[in-house]
Amino acid sequence: MKFVLAVHGTRGDVEPCAAVGMELLRRGHDVRMAVPPNLIGFVESVGLTGVAYGPDSGEQIHAVAAFVRNLTKAQNPLNLARAGKELFVEGWAEMGKTLTALADGADLLMTGQTYHGVVANVAEYHDIPVAALHHFPVQINGQVGIPSIPAPLMPPALTRTTMKASWRLYSYVSKDADRTQRRELGLPPATAPAAQRMADRGAPEIQGYDPALFPGLAAEWNGQRPQRPFVGGLTMELHTEPNEELESWIAAGTPPIYFGFGSTPVQSPTETLAMISDACAELGERALVYSPVNGAAEVPPGEHVKLVGMVDYSAILPTCRAVVHHGGAGTTAAGLRAGLPTLILWDVADQPIWAGAVQRLKVGSGKRVTNITRKSLLKELRKVLAPEFVARAREISTRMSKPADARAAAADLLEKTVRVGA
Repeated sequence: MKFVLAVHGTRGDVEPCAAVGMELLRRGHDVRMAVPPNLIGFVESVGLTGVAYGPDSGEQIHAVAAFVRNLTKAQNPLNLARAGKELFVEGWAEMGKTLTALADGADLLMTGQTYHGVVANVAEYHDIPVAALHHFPVQINGQVGIPSIPAPLMPPALTRTTMKASWRLYSYVSKDADRTQRRELGLPPATAPAAQRMADRGAPEIQGYDPALFPGLAAEWNGQRPQRPFVGGLTMELHTEPNEELESWIAAGTPPIYFGFGSTPVQSPTETLAMISDACAELGERALVYSPVNGAAEVPPGEHVKLVGMVDYSAILPTCRAVVHHGGAGTTAAGLRAGLPTLILWDVADQPIWAGAVQRLKVGSGKRVTNITRKSLLKELRKVLAPEFVARAREISTRMSKPADARAAAADLLEKTVRVGA
């Protein structure tokens, strides 16, 4: 079978789809991935074929962060709509052309978390099955998600009004691009949004996260939307080379707290590192800090702090005491699989949803990264290191899925969809 997986976003968005792609490739299928140009090397490093799809997501995430912050400020609606159109539909036409050529002869086309319209239109044009992979609850529901995060658990700066406005704005600004693409493909005008058209076709919406993190959601959707199966957290489980120096440092003292912010831009890395170092020193804790530039720092942080590059979460996190991160879906799942209490310092996208999830489960806490100070970091660290959070995190870890099982379940669903011809 030939599968085309189209996903745009940061590494955290791409990895769940790439994980499924790896499993399909292992089973002998032809797998092509359409990904942002800055992540082609990432997917090709594991043997997948990558094709440039849309704008550079590293540059886009900076623009998204600024845009989301502006949603909370009074602005001219026309200026906001214009900015949203430039941001959210940038490259739509070119993405459509790329995907139309790539999907020729494919047996199934799968979309990631964004740009569903581009994928749905191409699948309709080629008359092939389509599927979606969601790594957080994107559809409105009665439990939690967008925009129905329970108000007491929502980070203070994020309101339901803001989230509803952002999604309505996306639907509004994408209409013209969607209409143009359909016209160029010779398709009739759409009578419903892309997500609804896919649902009407019976396309599976694979939920690539653990239902344990959103109590009640699986039961709700299994009754109303049987095409939204849960498979568990999807990760490629990339293993780095053994690092004897790091392993020796970890073994030489108490378990450290891991700090990592993934693709989320940190405005002042040096100041952030100094704040982490000071807070951990006062608490008598050690810190293992992800630093993307080969573990380099302008100012040495002290012997109780170790800077590292990319690490194997499955090997390193179980040696840690707690985890502090940006709230990416993959990092959240990895920390909870390791049984670690979690502090999420969120900024954009789905990050506040994961902050709400760890708070609701009483396995951690969340705070907007732009509001964090040395004093508040100390307070939050003391909170998540309390025995009740540690015990609860260990209990939740027993309810998390195994990545290999999640990948197999997702691949099974895609193969079944091709056979059924959804």
